Amino acid sequence: MFKKYYDRLLEQISIDYNCAPEDIRTKKIIITKSALNQGRRSYSPGVPFLQMATLGERTVIMADECLHEFLQDLVKDVDAHRLLEFDNLLKLDEEVKKYGYQMNHTHHMFLPCREICHEERFQVKWLYDSEINSFYGDQRFPNAIAYPTPCPVRPDRIAVIALDGDNIMGMAGCSEDAPHWQQIGIDVLPEYRSKGIGSYLVTLLRNKIIDMGDVPFYGTATANIHSQRIAINSGFKPAWVETEAVKIENDNSMGG
Repeated sequence: MFKKYYDRLLEQISIDYNCAPEDIRTKKIIITKSALNQGRRSYSPGVPFLQMATLGERTVIMADECLHEFLQDLVKDVDAHRLLEFDNLLKLDEEVKKYGYQMNHTHHMFLPCREICHEERFQVKWLYDSEINSFYGDQRFPNAIAYPTPCPVRPDRIAVIALDGDNIMGMAGCSEDAPHWQQIGIDVLPEYRSKGIGSYLVTLLRNKIIDMGDVPFYGTATANIHSQRIAINSGFKPAWVETEAVKIENDNSMGG
């Protein structure tokens, strides 16, 4: 199962990072020019200044041409995956700050790796597209769906809610970050945690997406061990890590 989705990942990464799938398969480190290719995942407005992904033995960096000389020097004699370690991220951060950017968090990304299903344990309700609208702005679900308003670039497609009578225990949702690429997020209310609700809902949604013929994927922060456990318990395994440079917002709070 994992190989099937990994092959689709190489195709999507090549779109996102402006290269060819065969480049990712054959080259250890790739540096490409920034572009907005049709069908890419987009998490920040405008043409990316720098974004980087590692698949382990191979890393691809898409960046503005003003960074290419620096990057060529940085990647000399460096193992591909080590470019996302702290010392090299710090060097990148120092460089991009010269242009008004800073490095963002690293995100650990997961793909399905095995068949998995749960026996029915909780009452659930499914929501699709516009049926999700009433939950926007609900502070209980900042991860399951877009918060606080819908995101046109990454529309929420499906949500599944676990119910305790009329009370919501948790919600898993997916956004279509690129055509047929559905990223899953999960929120479980504090009083219902540690009951397996998160893994149950994520598994249900993952299997629904697979049945649709789309790619379910899951992303989480480096230190969010609990979220990573939910991914693993729901039949995912680590596939890639990525990060990007984001514009430094001017702080005008002091006025003047």
